[in-house]
Amino acid sequence: MITTEYVSKMASYNQWMNDKLYAAARRLPPDALIVDRNAFFASIIGTLNHIVVGDTLWLKRFAAHPAPFESLNAIRGLDRPETLDQILFADLQELSANRTMIDSVILRWAEELTEADLQQAISYSNMKGVGARKTLAALLVHFFNHQTHHRGQATTLLTQAGQDVGVTDVLALMSDIEEPDA
Repeated sequence: MITTEYVSKMASYNQWMNDKLYAAARRLPPDALIVDRNAFFASIIGTLNHIVVGDTLWLKRFAAHPAPFESLNAIRGLDRPETLDQILFADLQELSANRTMIDSVILRWAEELTEADLQQAISYSNMKGVGARKTLAALLVHFFNHQTHHRGQATTLLTQAGQDVGVTDVLALMSDIEEPDA
């Protein structure tokens, strides 16, 4: 399904895009971040918090993987968010510091993963208590897709607030293939 190379690339893309989003958000006055913009999570700060909530929930679930990932130790100690719309940090600076920490953990964890780890199953319960069991590979596809989906929403909200996030395509991080000499 996916490889550790894919996970590393997506972890890098995640960090790159989050850096861009938070740079754009920092250019806005604090009151513009909390304006209800009729989005899923109301505001820019609500949407950015939701991405952190989702990442925290998933990383805590991934920490239950049979492999003892040392890189996830920082996540194990975090409180489990109570709701998907929870505002963990109302202050952008605090939210940004937490985002930076989480992105660093994801990057280190991506380097720690093996191909065999990706095929291991993880049992977990969603926020409603419904249990499921899936391979880590399948869950990582969702993990990265969830981030991308909601960063797209945040990008739209930032654009509506007058901030250009710039290029957002993962292709910007992909190297061109060099043609062999003929």
